[in-house]
Amino acid sequence: MSAQRIAVLGAGSWGTTFAKVLADAGRDVTLWARRAEVADAINQRAENPDRLPGITLPERLKSTVDAEAALDGAEVVVLSLPSQHLRENLAGWRELLPPGVTLVSLSKGVELGTLKRISEVVREVAGVPEEQVAVVSGPNLAMEIAVRQPTATVIACPDHDRAVQLQRACATGYFRPYTITDVVGCELGGACKNVIALACGIAVGLGFGTNTAASLITRGLAETSRLGAALGADPLTFAGLAGLGDLVATCSSPLSRNRSFGERLGRGETLAQAQEAAHGQVAEGVKSCSSIRELATRNGVEMPITEAVQRLCDGEIEPREMVAELLGRKQKPERS
Repeated sequence: MSAQRIAVLGAGSWGTTFAKVLADAGRDVTLWARRAEVADAINQRAENPDRLPGITLPERLKSTVDAEAALDGAEVVVLSLPSQHLRENLAGWRELLPPGVTLVSLSKGVELGTLKRISEVVREVAGVPEEQVAVVSGPNLAMEIAVRQPTATVIACPDHDRAVQLQRACATGYFRPYTITDVVGCELGGACKNVIALACGIAVGLGFGTNTAASLITRGLAETSRLGAALGADPLTFAGLAGLGDLVATCSSPLSRNRSFGERLGRGETLAQAQEAAHGQVAEGVKSCSSIRELATRNGVEMPITEAVQRLCDGEIEPREMVAELLGRKQKPERS
């Protein structure tokens, strides 16, 4: 049986969209919003005007600013918060979590300081075993899914039966979920693709074309796979939806927050200007590039694109210097 009562914590673009998917799949969904005006708009007008303007939300989707009310009786709790803020928020909700509840992470990043994947943060803060935590990742641009354009995704969980339960809970005529048990690969693919998307956006901002983007995507996948191998991920994961699929979508679409942010940097805008243009929405790769680079260094993995993006975000180099450094690296065989 699939879960019927589901709480989604976080009413951003992806959190609201995934809540809509669940409601379209016939689930009873409560979406926790930080601001009362967002919850009121969802309940009274069936719309989240800040994040999904013009999208009518299903009747089964209700919203609240009361986390305790959202979590009461929930069989599944979906966490849709910026990766660097998840720990603080989840710590405040820990005592409200129903016993044995499945925790699902939509966040994509590596925590600064601890260098933990988000599922590891969830397990640590909530005090639950790894079998109780799942991850969703794939080529899932929120606005396209919100208007019911077809897509696929991956649900990763060490507990296969729990993954199947989630699969049944969110399957619709436009949203097709697959299951895997490789949480490590799924999370690394989702975190690293944001950094590579920044690089692709920078290239677009500089006026470069398809060859450059394809090269960055391919070499970005190579360095992501190297990190995954060092951390025990299944190499096949990176050839799938959570790897190549998510990478292509995020690097190619103007709807991608990270790609658009990178494009502004490539055109010469500062981090502050690009953030203002994004209306406060988080480009995860800007912060995750530092933690991913540190994680790679700790494990002896070379990730030149990630390193270049991190140096640019830290103000050490300019966009054209970044390109020159990447092209000027020592020549070597492709598979090395």
